[in-house]
This record gives sequence, C-alpha cells and structure tokens, in this order.
Amino acid sequence: MSVTAPAIAATSPAPSHSRLYWAIADTLVVARRHILHIPQTPEQLFSATLQPIMFILLFVYCLGGAINVPGISYVDFLMAGIFVQTIVMEGMTGAMGLATDLKRGIVDRFRTLPMSPVAVLAGPILADIVRNLIAIVVMVAMGLLVGFRPTAGPVEWLGAVGLLLLAGVTVSWIGTVVALIIRDPEAVQMMAFVVLLPLSFASSAFVPIESMPSWLQPVVRHQPVTVIVTTVRGLLIDQPIGSAGWQALAWSAAIIAVCLPVSVMLYRRVQAV
Repeated sequence: MSVTAPAIAATSPAPSHSRLYWAIADTLVVARRHILHIPQTPEQLFSATLQPIMFILLFVYCLGGAINVPGISYVDFLMAGIFVQTIVMEGMTGAMGLATDLKRGIVDRFRTLPMSPVAVLAGPILADIVRNLIAIVVMVAMGLLVGFRPTAGPVEWLGAVGLLLLAGVTVSWIGTVVALIIRDPEAVQMMAFVVLLPLSFASSAFVPIESMPSWLQPVVRHQPVTVIVTTVRGLLIDQPIGSAGWQALAWSAAIIAVCLPVSVMLYRRVQAV
C-alpha cells in the first residue's frame, strides 16, 4: 500500500521591489522619526515658530523706524529677509539631529537593519522641508498681521516658496557634511551661528545694500543669501530681480553638487569605522 505524500500548497514568492523603492520607503520612515521629534523638542518648535515671530516684531517695531527704504514700506522690504534667514538657520536642524544620532550610536543600530543607507542622510533633510513649510506658514501669518502686503499671484508664491525650500535643502546638505565631520550637535549649532548668521546680516535681508560701505557692496550683492532674498522679494512684492534668480539657482545647484557626494563619501567612512 503506497502512501501518497501530502500536497504542498503552492506559495507565491515574496514581493520584491527595486533599490529605489526601498531607498524612498526607508527615507520616509527616517523622516517621520525626525518629524515626530519636533513636538517633543522645545528648541525645534522655538526656531520654527517663535524665533521668526520675535525677529519680525523686533525689526518692524524697534528698528524699522530708523531704516528708510525708498519706494516701499519697511515691512514689505523686510519679510523676504526674514523668510530667507529663518529657512537658512532651520536648514541646520536636520544636521543637528544626524549629529545626535551619530553621537548616541543610533546610526550604528541602523547599520544592523536591512535599510537603505541613503535614508540616514536624506531622512533628516526631508524632515527639514516639513519644518520649513511650518515656518513659512507662521511667518506669512505674522507678516500679514504687522502690515505685510504682498502683490504676488499664485505662480509667484509658488516660485518664492519653491526657492525657499531649495535654499533650505542646500543648507541641509552643508549641515550634513558638517555633522558627519564633527559628529557633535552643539558644535554643529555653533557652526551655524558662526557662518550663517553673518551671511544673513551681511546681505540685503534687512537693509538696502546701498547703505553699506562701498568696498563691501560688491561682495554682499553677489553672495548666496542676497541673491535668494532679492529673488524672493522680487516675486512677492514685484521688485526687480535681474540676474539674481539665476544666481540663486546656480549657487544652490553648485553647493548641492559638491556636498551630496562628499556626504556619501563621509558616511561610508563612518560605516567603515
């Protein structure tokens, strides 16, 4: 008597996806982790909401009366500078998070998981974009309350917000390089203030370039913060942009083209340690 072997149920193979799919999926997971930290971290909430409000109030009501801008009100002139300064400073927040993960050994834990290494670098930058969007909404609302009256239509607003987000991503890649080299969140924050704050004030963000010393004006006129501020201001309140728009895009493209591969190289070295 022969015994028939039990039938083995056919099982379908596990679904497979490309590396790009998993890179995107893992990046979204890491970004979600950083976004969920925002309500739990008071300094992140302060920098994205209260800090720009404080700057707007101080410049409009304490310093605005002493600054004369021909042809437009000071608050209309100011808001583009506040937008750019806040986004530039916010761009280092993700880098501080990456430095914290490196310092605490969380990145070492990520290496033991079947996840894309790209997510470790791109996740914090995607979270920075979400923070920047929150900051932009807060700044627009506060600006309107203190008298900001933009003339931009939907296309101009889309261009201005897009350029602001691009500027934030650019600074985020710079911060990623700094975080991978220093690996200390306090030092990354210090670098942000030492480098980015002078760039913000030595620009057309808060005062007309013509009010600065003649030897300083050529440098200020073509540095990245100035051309971004000039472009955003031109889009929002119908001011001349000239070549500033192309310069802003060129600065961002050049910085990202350098920092992105350097970040990948440094991260591979961190993995090899």
